Amino acid sequence: MSNPKSEQSRQSYIDQKPFEGIKIDDNSILDSLEGRHPCPKCGKSRKFYCYSCYVPIQELQGKLPKVILPFKIDIIKHKREIDGKSTAGHAAVLAPDHVTIYTYPDIPDYNEENAVLIFPSQSAISVNQLVNGSNPELEELQDEILDVPKGYHRSTLMKTIPKSKQEYRFSGKTTKLPITKAIFIDSTWNQSKGIYKDEKIGKIPCVVIQNRISQFWRHQKGSPRWYLSTIEAIHQFLIETHLHIWGRGLSHLNLLYNTSGEAYNGQYDNLLFFFQHMYELIHKYYQHEDLYAYKRRLI
Repeated sequence: MSNPKSEQSRQSYIDQKPFEGIKIDDNSILDSLEGRHPCPKCGKSRKFYCYSCYVPIQELQGKLPKVILPFKIDIIKHKREIDGKSTAGHAAVLAPDHVTIYTYPDIPDYNEENAVLIFPSQSAISVNQLVNGSNPELEELQDEILDVPKGYHRSTLMKTIPKSKQEYRFSGKTTKLPITKAIFIDSTWNQSKGIYKDEKIGKIPCVVIQNRISQFWRHQKGSPRWYLSTIEAIHQFLIETHLHIWGRGLSHLNLLYNTSGEAYNGQYDNLLFFFQHMYELIHKYYQHEDLYAYKRRLI
């Protein structure tokens, strides 16, 4: 087992600059907006975007980054999930051509879809297995971590690694996407288990992402810090899928490296545009170590 104190020390260091290496556009325009503004569709008072219509307020029209995704994403939101506190809307506003949000139990029939559900079921496979069909033997990452070149985001490090480390080398075995749609559940962990039991959802093949320490400020009692917010989970899945198919575009990186123009170079990082702003705003008023969300266990 890894040393708990070592894990905590490492994470404390990462928490000092959690967005280092992530390519997010300048979001200072959000600081310049005062008060609330009417939604251009429904007219309700909103801050940056309408969390019912998933459109930005008039003052931000044409001024937000637009993220292009490699496949469609459906988000199934629990009806008790508070819209204003959920990060699901971030994805719908920033990637409007690719993200759709449904409120459970009003969900589509996925029988004809080449879709996967991002959910840690007992039969869930890894992203590597999804892309390459391989099943390498994994072992727990103990005292060492993968060597990370400058500019590589440390918060996406895996909690497990293959014994040979070959799983994370760019193999070039495929350049085709294995799916056309990824489905995410937007709810608390206990609520998500109830949604997963729905026969429309439970029969969809499941994929599990690698553990990533959350920077979400919203506390869920009893949950560890690798329980991600919806937008963090979407960002993580997109990165893992992209890396396994096209690699990463860094000339000095020998893991997941590819010289192709399709290699990962921050294409999905703007999904965290609102998330980073809210994180920094909250940390102007509260010390990181005083927030319950960051006191959750790491291992």
